[in-house]
Amino acid sequence: MTDTSALSHRGTIRMAAAGLALIAVCYGLARFAYGLFVPSFRAAFDLDAGTVGLIASGSYVAYCAGVTLATVATPRLGSRLTAVSAGVAATLGTALIALAPDASLLAVGVLIAGSSTGIASPPLAHAVAHRVASPARDRVQSIVNAGTGLGVVVSGPVALVVADQWRMAWLAFSAAAAAVTAWVAFVIPAARDSSARVSRSPSPLPPGAPRLGAAAALMGVGSAAMWTFGQDLVSAHAGRGAATIAWIVLGACGLLGAAAGDLVDRWGMDVAWSALMVVMAASTAALALAPEAAGIALVASGVFGAVYIAATGVLLVWSTQVFREAPARGVGLAFLLLAVGQAAAAPGWGALADLTGLRTAFWGAAVLSALAVPLRPRARRP
Repeated sequence: MTDTSALSHRGTIRMAAAGLALIAVCYGLARFAYGLFVPSFRAAFDLDAGTVGLIASGSYVAYCAGVTLATVATPRLGSRLTAVSAGVAATLGTALIALAPDASLLAVGVLIAGSSTGIASPPLAHAVAHRVASPARDRVQSIVNAGTGLGVVVSGPVALVVADQWRMAWLAFSAAAAAVTAWVAFVIPAARDSSARVSRSPSPLPPGAPRLGAAAALMGVGSAAMWTFGQDLVSAHAGRGAATIAWIVLGACGLLGAAAGDLVDRWGMDVAWSALMVVMAASTAALALAPEAAGIALVASGVFGAVYIAATGVLLVWSTQVFREAPARGVGLAFLLLAVGQAAAAPGWGALADLTGLRTAFWGAAVLSALAVPLRPRARRP
């Protein structure tokens, strides 16, 4: 039987909190904290920028595999089991990073940790779409998605406290992921579709899906520089302390991305998407222009964090509206292509940085972020 009964108000709050926490540990810790520790990894394993980008690309490729599997598995296995699988991958991946004796095992840990993010998004979106009452659905989707900012906020102070003891930080991340996984196992509803519905062949892509996919991919290309090399750029020009504080500011402002659903309701998806891509391009360009100025680095990082999380929130809402009959499939496609863009761009930005410097890579990322503006959704404003 299809699990579609609406949760109570209290149940919705509990699910939103657990979902936000899972996104926090999978995205903010298991995946994006790699960028925070790039200076430490470079020193510990003697990595050049190209290798750093290649390892980051592996994380994005693993994400693509995870989101593909989760998109297929969620209707069959249910949201709860699939979400728990994401937490397990985050726990194992972060533990392996903490214990890695060399760069090859570091890469394996990054790969496993990166897969957790792909596995996490479809089951949570599926659970919200099937179990949250319609008036609150977009807002809850955006709140859960903002967990990335929470994870980034947590990882920054941990990095400051442990200083150069980065292995202790990743062990702490693994412990946090394990605790959240246990919470998710008790709180996220099963939200499993009936076997009859699952067995049907997938329908052709609905109208608007190609535009959604292209927008997600180009956003991925433009954002990869900041997530992979932002810490490296600021650390090299303004110092490691300023870089870590900028990371914390990025995450704190990312929590503002929970307002994405409200932005869509107020402005419409087309205006919201266009404005967010313009501001993302501007924040990336600002960091390229003056990474040595700590104040500019803090503002640029904060703006990028808020805009990135809000833009992924718009993608999430956009995808569930395009794929109304199969929200997990829509979210899976959008986030898959976002990661494809990041996977393709990360080693490219690293190679460009080795040839011409990180600033050039950031200028390129700013231009490509701006090119995502014309791909705004063709949607009626509420």
